[in-house]
Amino acid sequence: MIRFQQNARPRTDTPAHQFAIGQTVRMKSRTGLVQKTAELFQIKSRLPVKDGSPQYRIRSEQETHERVTTEDNLEPANDPVVTDSPVAASNPAV
Repeated sequence: MIRFQQNARPRTDTPAHQFAIGQTVRMKSRTGLVQKTAELFQIKSRLPVKDGSPQYRIRSEQETHERVTTEDNLEPANDPVVTDSPVAASNPAV
């Protein structure tokens, strides 16, 4: 006989996706590999979990194809805009 607990918590076997569709991310650098550029990618869709890590379909504006990667290979791109001159960035009238 199977009994159900009335106030049982839902099972959380599947980890939640950390990134939202449309969010800008970058690939984490790997030790021993030279990263060509700090290329930015946009999350295009969320995919099922693979080996305990949520997957994403991502795309870069510099490439003509999409990639599929797991969440453990991605990091948020918090400050994607890099300026050459901090003075010009802080004073747009210059």
